[in-house]
Amino acid sequence: MAASKAQKQTADKDASTTASGAIQGLWKSYLDDTPTKLKTIDAFLVFIMLSGIIQFVYCVAVTNFPFNAFLAGFASTVGQFVLTASLRSQVNPLNAGVFKNISRERAFADFAMGSIVLHFFVYNFLG
Repeated sequence: MAASKAQKQTADKDASTTASGAIQGLWKSYLDDTPTKLKTIDAFLVFIMLSGIIQFVYCVAVTNFPFNAFLAGFASTVGQFVLTASLRSQVNPLNAGVFKNISRERAFADFAMGSIVLHFFVYNFLG
């Protein structure tokens, strides 16, 4: 009985070491292989995601009194996240074959115009 308990503890320790090693390897690969422009876009994506989470938690925990303001703000974060993720996929050098007819400048112009239209609708929804 004691031997099986020790084997289980060793197996659990190996699994956690393997998982942490995999995460560290993934992080190192991301830092080494990802271009700086994509890291900047990724940082913006994390910011947008955290902003949406904070808005949602505030709405649930504190108040949702101007509910249309919450909906507009949350829709803005979700829409901006989608537009930014689309920009990231279009400017990623690994996807050059998929988006061969779209230049980086065109992708950014589409992103900028989509952001303007999105925020125009969000502003109008606020009332």
